[in-house]
Amino acid sequence: MGSAFHIENFGCRAARADGEAVGERLRASGHCSQPLTEADVVVVNTCSVTAEADRAARAFIRRAHRLNPEARILVTGCYAQRAPEELARMDGVAAVVGNSHKALAPEIAMRLAEPAGLRTQVPDSADFVPVRTLLAGSSHTATPIWVDGRFAHSFVEGAELLPGTQTRPNLKIQEGCSNRCTFCVIPETRGHSRSLPAESVMERVRNFVAAGGNELVLSGINMGRWGRDLPGAEGSRLSLAQLLRRIFAETDLPRLRLSSIEPMDWDNELIAVIREHAGDRLARHAHLPLQSGSDTVLRRMHRRYRPWHYEQKVTALLDAIGPDLTLGADVMVGFPGETDREFEETCRIIRELPFGYLHIFPFSARPGTPGWQMHAESPVPPRVVTERQVILVTLARDRMLAHRSRFAANSLRAITLHTPDPLRSVGRTLGLTDNFLPVEIEGGIAANRFTQIRVTGLTPDLVLTACAEGRDTDPAAI
Repeated sequence: MGSAFHIENFGCRAARADGEAVGERLRASGHCSQPLTEADVVVVNTCSVTAEADRAARAFIRRAHRLNPEARILVTGCYAQRAPEELARMDGVAAVVGNSHKALAPEIAMRLAEPAGLRTQVPDSADFVPVRTLLAGSSHTATPIWVDGRFAHSFVEGAELLPGTQTRPNLKIQEGCSNRCTFCVIPETRGHSRSLPAESVMERVRNFVAAGGNELVLSGINMGRWGRDLPGAEGSRLSLAQLLRRIFAETDLPRLRLSSIEPMDWDNELIAVIREHAGDRLARHAHLPLQSGSDTVLRRMHRRYRPWHYEQKVTALLDAIGPDLTLGADVMVGFPGETDREFEETCRIIRELPFGYLHIFPFSARPGTPGWQMHAESPVPPRVVTERQVILVTLARDRMLAHRSRFAANSLRAITLHTPDPLRSVGRTLGLTDNFLPVEIEGGIAANRFTQIRVTGLTPDLVLTACAEGRDTDPAAI
C-alpha cells in the first residue's frame, strides 16, 4: 500500500505544472493525495520571484511542521534552487531538491515516505546521490540537498495529463530563460532556455485527447522561445508556431490555450496561426507581460521591446482575433528610479489599450541581480510604491469592468470547471469562456463540458453570470 502525500504549489503556471506532474507520478506509483495533516510526505513547490514569495514558502513550511510534525517535508522549486541551505535548516525539512533536479523529486519523495527501517540506504545510481548534505538543527540531522547549475534533471516527464483534478491541465513545453532582465532571478533558479522535444509534446497531447480532455494549456517560463534550441529540417530552427500547426493538424484537441508569451516573441508566423485558429480550436486570449509603459524604465530593466513595439503587437493581435480578445499583462510598480513621469507613462498605455485584466505587483529586489544594486542606489520610497500600486489596481479594475461589460447578452462558449460546493449548492456551475472570462452558469453541469452560454449579468466580483443555451455542446463540433 502506498503512502500519503500532499503537494503545495506556489508561483507561476509553469511551476504549478511541475507540481501537477510530480503529483501524477506519485499517484501512478500507488501513492495517494491527502490533506496536509494526513500526509506522510509534504512536497512544497516554491517560488522565489519576490521576497514575499520566499516569506510565503517559509510560513507554509513552519505551518506544515506544526500541524503534522511526523511528516517529512521535501522542498523544491525556485527558492530551493536559489537558497537551498536556508531551507535545509528549517525544522521538518527532510530534503531540498532544486529545479536542477526536479525530475528526481517524485522518486526522492517516495524514498522519504518509506518507513525508517526500510528506507533506501544505497542510491540506485549517481543521480540520486545528494550534491551536498547540511547538518542542521540541534540534533545535527543530515538534510540532503540536490542542487547544481547544470539543470540536467529539470523537466518532470513521464506522468500523463488527465482531465481529472485539473479540468484544464498545464503542459509545460519549455523551461528556463536566456534573457537577462535586471530585476529577474529566473535565469539563476531555472537556467537557460530549454525546450521539450516536439515528439514528447505531441505524444502527451494525443494521450490527453484520448483520455477525454477538452482544453489544454501550453505553458513555459519563456514559452515563445520554444524550439529555438531544437534542430529543425535542413538545419533550420523549430518555432512555437510550427508546433501549434502540428497540434492542430495531427490531433483532435478541441481547444488549446496559450499562457504568457513575451511581446517580442509574437512574430508574424505565430500571429498567422492565431488568425487561422482563434475562436475555433485556439482560445481568444493573449497574455503579454508589459512590466512598464515607460521607455526609459524598460531600458533600465533590459527588456527587449519599447512601448510602441508593445502597442504594435496588441494591434496585430486585435486584427487577428477581433475585439473579443481578452488581453492580459503583468505590470511592475516601483522599479528603481521610477519617476512620476515614468509612472504616468505606464498609466497612459494601460488606459489606451483594451486590457481585460492586469497582474499588478511591486518591485522586489532579488539578491544577485543587477536590480539589487539599482535598488540600493535609487529606491522608490515604500509609501510611493503603495500609492502607485493602489492607482494601478483601481485602473485595472476599471479596465476589467469595461471589458467584461461588453459581453452583456452575448453568446459565448465556455468549458465547465470543478465547481466549489458553495456555488453548486445554489444551483450554479463554474465555467471559463474561450476568451478567459470566468462565468457562473445557471444549473448543474458536469466538469469538462463545452457549453454554449448567454451572458445575463455581472457579479460584484466581476464574474459573468449566464444561462446555458440548449444542451451541452459536443466537443467535436467546437
